[in-house]
Amino acid sequence: MHLTVVGLSHKTAPIEIREKLTFPESIQADALSLLVSKDEVAEAVILSTCNRTEIYAVTRDACNGFEVVAEFMAGYHNLDLCEIKKYLYHHQDMKMVGHLFRVVSSLESMVLGEAQILGQIKEAYGFASSNGATDRIFNKLFRQSFELGKRVRSETGIGESAVSISYAAVELARRVFDALEGRTILIVGAGKMSELTAKHLVSQGVGSVLVANRTYEKACEIAELFEGEAIRYEELFAHMRNADIVISSTAAPGYVITKDEVAKARKGVRGKALFLIDIALPRDIDPAVHELNDVYLYDIDDLNGVVDANLEERKREAVRAEEIIVEETNSFSQWIETLIVEPTIAQIRAKAEGIRDDEVAKAMKRLGNLDDTDKAVVDAMANALVNKLLHGPTMRLKAGAAEDNSYERVETARFLYGLDINPDEKPRHRGLIRNLLGKSAEDFPQPKRHHHASAQPATATTAPQLPTEQETSSEANQEVGDNTPTTSPAPKRGA
Repeated sequence: MHLTVVGLSHKTAPIEIREKLTFPESIQADALSLLVSKDEVAEAVILSTCNRTEIYAVTRDACNGFEVVAEFMAGYHNLDLCEIKKYLYHHQDMKMVGHLFRVVSSLESMVLGEAQILGQIKEAYGFASSNGATDRIFNKLFRQSFELGKRVRSETGIGESAVSISYAAVELARRVFDALEGRTILIVGAGKMSELTAKHLVSQGVGSVLVANRTYEKACEIAELFEGEAIRYEELFAHMRNADIVISSTAAPGYVITKDEVAKARKGVRGKALFLIDIALPRDIDPAVHELNDVYLYDIDDLNGVVDANLEERKREAVRAEEIIVEETNSFSQWIETLIVEPTIAQIRAKAEGIRDDEVAKAMKRLGNLDDTDKAVVDAMANALVNKLLHGPTMRLKAGAAEDNSYERVETARFLYGLDINPDEKPRHRGLIRNLLGKSAEDFPQPKRHHHASAQPATATTAPQLPTEQETSSEANQEVGDNTPTTSPAPKRGA
């Protein structure tokens, strides 16, 4: 088994290409069903957002995993693979794991540190899981990725600093006021950015919203969004006296808010700050306003400065996020290594239980007519012997699964338990123990009465692969330390 991801994102493809390869929820069930019905694909998850489309798959062939998934993406959308191939990227095995962890941590997002991607991946996995497209490997991988995402956000500050104009305005407002709860916002104009800024401020507890626009009906529309109050444009400065925050974004060619008008509106006001946000270009507010007492003015350049500074801070926090990703990738790699050990453990247990069943059957015949209580005692003793004899070796095989010599340990265990006997009853890995101990064949005493084939060098260990579904059967998950008798012994090999 191999892990594969094939996708495209805002980094590799323009929107004209991305929109052709989306998988909205309405078609995902059909797409997943077709994908996992392929012989080469065992598990799959489809992630489709406005900035990326990615298909994660457990494939049975490392060489053509990319081709299988890429051809599926193109074919499903009736596109020419040659035309879209240049926009696609792919990663395999542990590089795929690292990529998923980077995506879920928002390190691959258009806005570094944004929080939305974690929820999107949860939804993608949940949909795939509910449609039967995931199994043991992806269940483990994606659930671990969610914990990783939470860990990155809790152990780093990658999502704390504002990196959008609207959020930067909120951050600056917090510097001016001790608290935003109960404050009054005055929106001037109908710009989308001022509306978005007001939305963020309201989410932080701002009390009331006033909206002034040259077209009163438009002011009413915006005020309704925030359950606020629309005011006539000519009454703007009369209401400014009661405002704490003013957001201006009009299309006027010159200043609509001047120093003299603000001074007149605040006449007699003492100790009350006024925070003005000018998001318009050209500017709406006369820079001289900033000279008035307790008046704080920030324009689009000021906000961009905050965004740039915060983005640099997020980049510094991303370094720590990368360290966490390495830790979690290594952790998942170790888990994969245990899957490679488990088939051997399952075969050892099956062989031991087959021998147990044979010997118990022989003992029962010799002991004659035993009652049920006596039979239960014999069975319990046999089960206990098997479990206790296998417990130590099993735990040590699992514990050493992530070590560099894990394959040698597995081959040694298979040799000792006779799991790889060829048709001539000769072990295929004769001489392996000598190699492990760094000794030659002559260093070991040779038997005098029995004649065996001469020792052969240990065969070279092949590159690790993920186990097949059959190899990771439920037998491999059985606890070896319990005393639960098995009801499905392996085929008997004879006395």
